[in-house]
Amino acid sequence: MTPWTVRRLILPESLTAPDGWLLRGAVEAEHESHSDAWGNLDLARTPHEVLTILRHQRYVRRERFVAVAGPASDVTPDPALVLGSAALSLAVDNNTHTGHLEISVRPDARRQGIGAALHAAAVAGARAAGRTTLTASTDQRSEPAPGPATLTPSTGSGLVRSDDEGARFALAHGFELEQVTRYSVLDVPLEPTFLAGQHAAARAAAGDAYRIVTWDDPCPDEWVDQLAELETRMSTDAPGGGLDLHEDRWDAARVRATEAELRERGMRHSVAAAVHGPTGALVAFSAFKRPAWTDEFVHQHDTLVLAEHRGRRLGMLVKTANLQRLAAEQPGARRIGTWNAEENVHMLGINVALGFRPSGGSGEWQARIG
Repeated sequence: MTPWTVRRLILPESLTAPDGWLLRGAVEAEHESHSDAWGNLDLARTPHEVLTILRHQRYVRRERFVAVAGPASDVTPDPALVLGSAALSLAVDNNTHTGHLEISVRPDARRQGIGAALHAAAVAGARAAGRTTLTASTDQRSEPAPGPATLTPSTGSGLVRSDDEGARFALAHGFELEQVTRYSVLDVPLEPTFLAGQHAAARAAAGDAYRIVTWDDPCPDEWVDQLAELETRMSTDAPGGGLDLHEDRWDAARVRATEAELRERGMRHSVAAAVHGPTGALVAFSAFKRPAWTDEFVHQHDTLVLAEHRGRRLGMLVKTANLQRLAAEQPGARRIGTWNAEENVHMLGINVALGFRPSGGSGEWQARIG
């Protein structure tokens, strides 16, 4: 009998509710795991964020499983007793054959079978929901040099260490490496003359047929349907490697629901988009997620240029427009983090030209479970 038990997390009414300790403990375990993987909490979520995310289930059904030290009952409420967490995300309307799994175990509680038990509970939950595949990610602070102790994804771009703890766990549980993504960090603020020069060069290449519009949430009504189309195209136009993922359809209602969730999480969503003058259509966009609890770190979220408008430096144009805006509105920002598929050579080239430096990455894995 193990000295811990796995249970499904019941959504508490609040973080201070009698059963809120389980959620707080799950987030603590995730924070310890993030710190161990990255050396900081830039990519971690706050307890308030996680509670908010779990309350919003219209487009993604979210389940949590926790491993708790001690017996299944008569446990004194204490977040420190939560040794690990599994977060299972199941799309509601699209890609209903698959789910995404994140497992976090406190570093000093590893190698006791906790991760395997959490994995088993999440797989059972996914199968009960009719899912036949699962995806998962493993973190790495740096990409390894080519060699015998590395794995190459089905795309042929990027590497992960085969002896990495996360990679070993994924392989042992039937996952195959389908993609490698690069995590890059840009130190800001950029020198204003440099940024202005990059923006001016991109604007000259784009020509007079395009203009820039910007907004924070909510998206103006005149653009919301077109923003939904751009979000849909993110699921088909951005590289997906060998992952079995199909079109993820967005509409205006989903945009508004996502905006509401981000506001409740305390996240400011800042968008710069390119409008094609002759058609009046949004054809490119770039978005920041700006957490309310820190001025220093900003998430570079989605960036997309529609395929039919590529080759005009619109990616650089919308990115530099948002960077100029960030410098004016959030002078305390010191770093911006972003993810890109290693095979997405064009977007990586834009980032490198702006000064983003490789700062790690992830392996993207997939397993057949049914």
